[in-house]
Amino acid sequence: MPYVDPKIRAKLDPHIEKLAKALLEDRPFNLDGAGHLNYAITRLVMLTAFPEGRLSYSGIALVTGVLENVKQEFYRRVAAPYEDDAKSRNGDVYWKEARVG
Repeated sequence: MPYVDPKIRAKLDPHIEKLAKALLEDRPFNLDGAGHLNYAITRLVMLTAFPEGRLSYSGIALVTGVLENVKQEFYRRVAAPYEDDAKSRNGDVYWKEARVG
């Protein structure tokens, strides 16, 4: 979960904001920027989970678990409400029109 102590946030946020600014520098975030975001996340993972460059099962398990949790929390907090809003505005596609003919 991304809900860390405010003191830790205060320490990390300026660096995260600087990285975000660098990622957005050349263009607004869009599909072209996805590769840059992927690169930044990958480098951050590799430099923090494997600081000496040595892989381990426990490190790999830790990283895949964290990334899965990030994905799930993002979907729960951002994507699902977005989809619910779109469904409310545009109508439901499931069950309502599920029959052929």
